[in-house]
Order: sequence, then C-alpha cells, then structure tokens
Amino acid sequence: MSVSLYYSARRPAPLTAAESAAVERVVTAHRATFPYPDEEDLCLYADPGDGPEDVLAGSTKLPADPDRALPVIAHVLDAVTGLRRALPGAAWHVHLDDLDVPWDEDGGYGFGDDGF
Repeated sequence: MSVSLYYSARRPAPLTAAESAAVERVVTAHRATFPYPDEEDLCLYADPGDGPEDVLAGSTKLPADPDRALPVIAHVLDAVTGLRRALPGAAWHVHLDDLDVPWDEDGGYGFGDDGF
C-alpha cells in the first residue's frame, strides 16, 4: 500500500506570469536539493483540476522506507510552503492521504512544534 502527499490551490484569479515564474523558481530550487534522486519529488500536475478556480495541484508518492519517507515529506512540505507563499489569496488543501497537514503562518506546513 502506498501513501501520497497531495497539494492543491484554488482561487478565482488565474496565475499571473510573475506567479508562474515564482512557482518555477520554488520547484527548481527544491528539486536541486531533493535528498533522494530515485524517489518521487514535488510533482505538479500539468492540469491543476476541472474547475476554473483550480490554479495548482500535485502529489508525491512517498517511499515505503520510513527512514526515507520522513525526509521526503519534510522536503516536499517545505516546497509546498514556498508555493503557498508565492500564491497569495489562494485556498490550499494539503493532505497525507486522509490526514490534513496543518498550516502555521510562521512555520509553514508540518506536523508538530518542530515543523514536522
């Protein structure tokens, strides 16, 4: 059984050119520092959804090995935090299968006081 991290953003206005460039910068920076090249990293869908307000969506299949899964989750949540901050006014939904990932305005996405 596999576990995945899902992330999506919705808002009435589409991405601007500047926001699209900011998203690319976040994705590029995080891919360059991803700890496991043989595992799935931040993966944004080409089509963010069926509705006109769907502006960004993606998922990451997590490694089965917990020693690898935790660093992947932390890395991807850091990237999604950067994406959220690059897209003001969007309503985000980030979840690990059925478990919503909490948002903290200062620390971003994570579980607990230590950010994960």
